[in-house]
Amino acid sequence: MARVCQITGKKRMIGNNVSHSNRKTKREFAPNLQTKRFWLEEEQRFVTLKVSAAGIRTIYKNGLSASIKDAQTKGLINIV
Repeated sequence: MARVCQITGKKRMIGNNVSHSNRKTKREFAPNLQTKRFWLEEEQRFVTLKVSAAGIRTIYKNGLSASIKDAQTKGLINIV
């Protein structure tokens, strides 16, 4: 599962580069992914996640354990 945020599920999008003469060539819009370690207080350990910038904001807003639980129900992450 490369280039997919493990919290939000954001992945690459395909679009067009449009030149001044209106020629279109394919391009890729990649999410802003970061590999980041988070401290999981309930288990007293670090968890390494590949998350987008929006995913980091979601974790800070809702909390790590709630975000992980929500991602597991969506099938985006499998942490034991």
